[in-house]
Amino acid sequence: MEQVAHLAAAIRDADSVVALTGAGVSTASGIPDFRSDSGIWNRFDPEDFHYRRFCNDPEDFWKDRVSLHETMFGDGIEPNSAHDALRELSKNGHLHALVTQNTDGLHDTTATSAELIELHGNAHRVVCDSCGHKTDAAPIRERVESGERPPRCGDCDGIFKPDVVLFGEQLEKSDLQRARKRSRNADVFLAIGSSLSVEPAASLPRIAERNDATTAVVNLDETPFSALADFDIRGDVTDVLPTLCEEVAD
Repeated sequence: MEQVAHLAAAIRDADSVVALTGAGVSTASGIPDFRSDSGIWNRFDPEDFHYRRFCNDPEDFWKDRVSLHETMFGDGIEPNSAHDALRELSKNGHLHALVTQNTDGLHDTTATSAELIELHGNAHRVVCDSCGHKTDAAPIRERVESGERPPRCGDCDGIFKPDVVLFGEQLEKSDLQRARKRSRNADVFLAIGSSLSVEPAASLPRIAERNDATTAVVNLDETPFSALADFDIRGDVTDVLPTLCEEVAD
């Protein structure tokens, strides 16, 4: 695609490339989205995962949370070709920050210098709501399934909470500040697999655009930012991203 080739050239020439990813990057890995006809919120009541319910009824909150986690992630969820392409861009020094709205933990920048900003947290971790201690979620879910509801922190006896932003909670201020700073300083900003309908993440490409970045949307459907983007590439991210990665490497 001609647009992909021109975008690849912009990425090669850029000193700072930032990507924002949304649910469309994860659906190819078998993770359902949230708001489509077959999405998570047509199978579960969003109010059951409100921070208010966690505070008032942590026992039943955790019972439903384990069910939600199993429905979303099941067994054998693996990164797909879009994740692989972003990791390759990072390894080759062509992606400097990766901001994600996803909580699935499938983005891996551990072998690269790219900064990973998980705006909505990570569903594979839990955090104590009292002392802030974080740990792996898998053994905590096992404790819940064995009847320990709610699961408690061994350090302070506080209650563990999924390390994700629940309804009624604010995004972590430091994460949002980092994402906004990266967006302001970007030479190229990629919005990938996101409907760009949920704030504050939806404002990030606009921040980049106002600061003269080259902007691109890669998504199956039109987004509110598509008309403003320098490149509006309609397609499956698992096809477009590997092609883009190859073009950048050429």
